[in-house]
Amino acid sequence: MSKVIVLTGATRGLGRALVPVFAAGGHTVIGCGRSEKQLAELWAAFPAPHSFAAIDVTNPEAVQRWADRTVAAFGPPDLLINNAAVMNSLAPLWEIETDEFDALIDVNVKGVFHVLKAFIPAMVSRGRGVIVNLSSGWGRSTAPEVAPYCASKYAIEGLTQALAQELPNGMAAIPLNPGIIDTDMLRQAFAEGASAYPKASDWAKRAGPFLLGLGAKDNGRSLTVG
Repeated sequence: MSKVIVLTGATRGLGRALVPVFAAGGHTVIGCGRSEKQLAELWAAFPAPHSFAAIDVTNPEAVQRWADRTVAAFGPPDLLINNAAVMNSLAPLWEIETDEFDALIDVNVKGVFHVLKAFIPAMVSRGRGVIVNLSSGWGRSTAPEVAPYCASKYAIEGLTQALAQELPNGMAAIPLNPGIIDTDMLRQAFAEGASAYPKASDWAKRAGPFLLGLGAKDNGRSLTVG
């Protein structure tokens, strides 16, 4: 059955890699990102019924307007994927600038909250839908020089598991570790070492069916794409 899929961070990395997989399966993708150029490329490659918007997830009013338009046009999402995230500059925690820490938390944690707050009411009213918040291996373990990122992904794990306890039967909230993938974000941390890991396009071929197979039985489970 065709699904309506809302996907943040659709213009790059894992999000961008998922769009063609979902579209090829006959699903409708409602994506957002911040790059007008990359959004135009998405529109050209995946025209209506798909829809892509320039949205800054740190702006709650803009997110709410996007959610209202989306629900009015497509109904509540069957699958809501919070993928948008940023990485900090590699440095000991005490050398991280306050503005950089704030910006990371604004996207990785508060941005997820804004999207959830905007979309969940319609999903709850309908009584079904799956919410996937992308976590990380660094949301379940730690490493030096990525403390802000670790903090944000640990927050996603806790937020999602608590949310899972609040949802009505028939819905699910899942923190998902995508695994280690060669993306621009990973290259910030691993540099050329990132090339030893799978490309996002290869990952998406496995992750797309995995995500589409999630359901109420998975509510509250911390999962990893195998």
